Amino acid sequence: MSNDQIIIYQAPDGQTSVEVKLQEETLWLSLNQLADLFERDKSVISRHLNNIFKEGELDRVSVVAKNATTAADNKIYNVEYFNLDVVISVGYRVNSKRGTQFRIWANQVLKEYLVKGYAVNEQRLKEQTEQFNSLKQTVNLLGNVLKNKELTSDEATGLLKVVTDYSYALDILDKYDHQQLTVEGTTDQQLFVATYEEAIQAIKDLKDKFGGSSLFGNEKDDSFKGSVGTIYQSFGGVEFYPTIEEKAANLLYFIVKNHSFSDGNKRIAAYLFVWFLEKNSILYREDGSKRIADNALVALTLMIAESKPDEKEMMVKVVVNLINPKN
Repeated sequence: MSNDQIIIYQAPDGQTSVEVKLQEETLWLSLNQLADLFERDKSVISRHLNNIFKEGELDRVSVVAKNATTAADNKIYNVEYFNLDVVISVGYRVNSKRGTQFRIWANQVLKEYLVKGYAVNEQRLKEQTEQFNSLKQTVNLLGNVLKNKELTSDEATGLLKVVTDYSYALDILDKYDHQQLTVEGTTDQQLFVATYEEAIQAIKDLKDKFGGSSLFGNEKDDSFKGSVGTIYQSFGGVEFYPTIEEKAANLLYFIVKNHSFSDGNKRIAAYLFVWFLEKNSILYREDGSKRIADNALVALTLMIAESKPDEKEMMVKVVVNLINPKN
């Protein structure tokens, strides 16, 4: 038995105050608390408890739980706690007005507790289902990549890292009180705003450094300019992609999907993704390691290329989650 919630019961005459534990859709009191509540000696309450179980009025296993409790001497003892059914039965046997008052109060408290608990559990279940579906979609995309492209060992390792890192991050976020994937631990302060001209220059630098065909980086239309501009779009003064991580993830997605260049679309997308993170000083962790490994970035780029348009939101969540500082 754990302490899910504790609420204070104050008797109408103000002379008795009892800490009541709420758990498993009922409430729990110890022997000492029962004695205080009914203003009877513990030996009297114990006798009633023994008779309740001896006569078969209640099943002891169902209505009694043990909880480790630190006493005044700082030692830990296993203390028995009795649920509301027991409290009501003892109240009838001691013929206590206090018992009737407590029962009325307890029923109201439990009603509120159950209603609130249902709402919280329903929300948690919804969030857990969304997280599971995102992970399932990620795995399905990995399957598509494996089916449609023969991978090098490094690319295969990258795909595995995407799954393991994403699963780990989901678990961590779940422990952080079921918070949303795309908004926790992200970076709002922007040190750098990318322009089309700067992005084009970065692509030229990439070609100069690593080479490429005459068609590498050759724009087929104006879609690349649109990709860069879209990550800064807003409505009513509110940005569609407010954090650096969200901008970077969408930039990667748009460049891969728009096929703006005659050659090198995936390489350009991956390079500009890293370039954008570095310009905003969030490419590296405090220990000097990259937020996302090179092979994992390759795998993500392949996954985006294989994804369907209606999977965009999920893919962006995956990218943001993998570069999230909490991961």
